[in-house]
Amino acid sequence: MRRSRLLALTATLLCAGVTAAAALPTAAGAESRPERIPLPGSAPVWTAPQADQGSVPGTAAVSARVYLAGRERGALAAQAHAVSDPRSASYRHYLTPAQLQARFGPSKAQVDAVSAWLAAAGFRITATNSHYLSVEGDAAGAARAFGAHLHAYRKNGHVYTAPDGLTTVPASVAEAVLAVTGLDTSPHQAHHGRRDSLPGPANAFVNAPPMSDYYGQQSANATPKAYGRTMPYVVKGYTGKQLRSAYGATASGLTGAGVRVAVVDAYDSPTLLSDTSQYASAHGDAAYAPDQLTRQDAASWTHTAPNGPSSPDGCGASGWYGEQTLDVEAVHAMAPAAGITYVGAASCMDADLVDSLNKITDGHLADIVSNSWGEPENAGDPSMDSVYDKIFMTGALEGIGFYFSSGDGGDEKAATGTKQTDMPASLPWVTAVGGTSLAIGPNGEYLFETGWGTDKALLSLSGTSWSSLPGAFVAGAGGGTSARVTEPDYQRPVVPGSLALVAGARHRVVPDIAAVADSSTGFLVGQTQSLPDGTTQYSEYRIGGTSLAAPVIAGLQALAQQEAGAPLGFANPAIYERFGTQALHDVTDTPFGKKVQLAEVRLDYRNGVDATSGTVTSLRTLGHDTSLHATPGYDAVTGVGSPSAGYLPSYGPRGGAPALR
Repeated sequence: MRRSRLLALTATLLCAGVTAAAALPTAAGAESRPERIPLPGSAPVWTAPQADQGSVPGTAAVSARVYLAGRERGALAAQAHAVSDPRSASYRHYLTPAQLQARFGPSKAQVDAVSAWLAAAGFRITATNSHYLSVEGDAAGAARAFGAHLHAYRKNGHVYTAPDGLTTVPASVAEAVLAVTGLDTSPHQAHHGRRDSLPGPANAFVNAPPMSDYYGQQSANATPKAYGRTMPYVVKGYTGKQLRSAYGATASGLTGAGVRVAVVDAYDSPTLLSDTSQYASAHGDAAYAPDQLTRQDAASWTHTAPNGPSSPDGCGASGWYGEQTLDVEAVHAMAPAAGITYVGAASCMDADLVDSLNKITDGHLADIVSNSWGEPENAGDPSMDSVYDKIFMTGALEGIGFYFSSGDGGDEKAATGTKQTDMPASLPWVTAVGGTSLAIGPNGEYLFETGWGTDKALLSLSGTSWSSLPGAFVAGAGGGTSARVTEPDYQRPVVPGSLALVAGARHRVVPDIAAVADSSTGFLVGQTQSLPDGTTQYSEYRIGGTSLAAPVIAGLQALAQQEAGAPLGFANPAIYERFGTQALHDVTDTPFGKKVQLAEVRLDYRNGVDATSGTVTSLRTLGHDTSLHATPGYDAVTGVGSPSAGYLPSYGPRGGAPALR
């Protein structure tokens, strides 16, 4: 990552709720003001001299978005902080979208000035709203408008266009411009087109028996011992009834009534309504009431990425169907009376996901927003950080909280070669949700949790031993220390310096809180899938990931909001207030001591659907998350811990945050 002094300053200011452009001094006399102001984060981090293929022709087509900063950026951040702080007199004194727009939205004079500047540089404005201007022009115009000298760079066998340094804007419009995106044409895709061209259901996946209905029900007596013990088979997949019981929702009597949760993903499953209804009926969850589950999809599924087309399946559209179905079913399982609004982005690109998030804040479509998507920090576009932050601060001022999965690659080194966190989970105005392995007993009782981290060892050909224990890393909760986001104030009293310090400065550490994520102790989900014979059919399978943990926490937060009797808004200050109290489980990798290694035995069909091609037997560890460790106190796998039976009551009149310490 580029760590120029300007970028470091930007990260510090963003964490304090002030963008760099807003904080740059405005001299009393125009003569002391620089002619152009750099936009922090606008220099791509992936370009390198050896990949430079030279300047692009001045006539090369360019499409970009110029995001508008609006008015009083410093005041926006300060007020968002005040309404989110349980110790503030302004706590939970939220604004409406109309009030926000009237005070903080871009003025007509700002829009006119930005429009005139772009037109003078030769750009044509193709779309305008309260968030950005879409423009089209050429590389020569980009140099005039943004001081950006566009070069061609080779990356992963492809050639993309990107600026060769920081983008700048004239001082006369600097306070009105938040970010410029699209000049870097490399794909920035979140991971997990036209509506009539979306693919059908994904290929089926079927879990192989034996499996347990609850943790430890069936011992794998036919397999070798590991770590001196016979290990249990994996669970079949917990149901909502089991998760509600384990996390204290059943005992609370709360249902999420009167609360609405939004789920943001890409695309929209054509079988969502039938799948979710069938699943609820099969597992004793409440039937969906009329208009309880609503959808707000993109106006058009035709998506054009900057300087190039993107087909609907370029992001793996059918794979997003499973994510969407999981998220909705998990929220409903935890908060069966809460309303759910699905907001489908036109693709997995940053620009389209941002549009979906803006739709939520523009119309205050929900108070809680579950997001099970992201990408490694170094793969993200740093210029988008300020765009996302503005959305999340706006949400905080409206009483909307955004929850993001922290990732499934542990410290990401196995997948990317570099230890790093995920975005947008690492941004300071979101709640990053980490993952655990969860053991639930026969009566729905909470037994224990570990940090989620799975090593996989195969059964030897002889069937008498496990190969190379503990095996190779498969997946684990994302976490660690951000390289470009400084520490928000709510973390300072809790997060140890051993985690937060980077080159002498304290940085943002993720996650903030955690819930069940290990697929070996995962959630049973129901979805229409494509079978090998070409037919489609509803079926159920076990699934995990922090993609599960995020909607589970979102559902629990809906219950907490019902208990509180008011929107929770940006929840991190309140969550960190509960650190070290009976509201949270302090999750560690070794709940029975360091000498006791936990693991489960799992069988998988070789072809993914049946036993015709045989099965593969493996041993899956609990609590092995790359270089990350769940330890007593705050840690980079589970954050402050997972919700206990005391979590939901702590939001009520007899257990509010001020009484926790």
